[in-house]
Amino acid sequence: MNVREQFDAWASAGKDQGMEERHWHTAKHALERMPLEEGDRIVDLGTGSGYALRALREACNTGPSIGLDGSPNMVSNAREYTDDTAVGYLSGDFHHLPFHTGSIDHIWSMEAFYYSQDPLAVLREIRRVLRPGGTFSCAVNFFEESTHTHEWQENVSIDMILWNRQQYREKFREAGLHVATQDRIPDRQIEIPDVDVFPFDGWDSRHAMVDRYQVNGTLLTVGVSPWWQVSAFPAWGLSDVIPGLPASVTLCLSEWDRTDTLVAVWARSSEKSTW
Repeated sequence: MNVREQFDAWASAGKDQGMEERHWHTAKHALERMPLEEGDRIVDLGTGSGYALRALREACNTGPSIGLDGSPNMVSNAREYTDDTAVGYLSGDFHHLPFHTGSIDHIWSMEAFYYSQDPLAVLREIRRVLRPGGTFSCAVNFFEESTHTHEWQENVSIDMILWNRQQYREKFREAGLHVATQDRIPDRQIEIPDVDVFPFDGWDSRHAMVDRYQVNGTLLTVGVSPWWQVSAFPAWGLSDVIPGLPASVTLCLSEWDRTDTLVAVWARSSEKSTW
């Protein structure tokens, strides 16, 4: 059974809501850290039941938002859980996001990124669709330092991405995202019994359960799509176009029109008192 078939089966059995309840323990703390403004366009990768977009709409009045999931049954369930016309759900592939370049304000993903078969390509695609200054909040429980989650690999038929904390930072940067922050969020809601109760619910010891949920918890890495990138760039003579602009500053063009990019950098640079 592949990942899509597995998640389709879980959705058909109603397990998506149980996943939502468990994820919410740490997801709510990660979501509240997102630098949101009213009307922001949000994409949720691996949306599951769609709970994150519903929560952001309620708390922050975010704008048109899309939840993307590889499981058609998850998408079908998510659509049934809301009648909010500003929120939509699509079945799709993380590697080919159906959005225009620079069109998304923020991207969120909880417990889904490690299913990517080409994670660097996914990060570059995320970089493409984010507007300058937009953020990608990537929350995972399955990472190298959290050793008690490694057995999850046995439950799926494809290789899962098992990066450590440093690798997440390095890959974000390689894809063109600045790393704004990285943190581990403990699950303080999970009930962990006294030591004499173990073994308990598949856990051999209380120490192992504490390590999984409260020491390692959820790894949150936040990347930012840059306004510019620093390197030698003499070809355009930007210091002549924008008075006071350091010669070492270049534009992050991606697929944006050059004139639009110049205006964006000019607007941004005018806010910098050092320029």
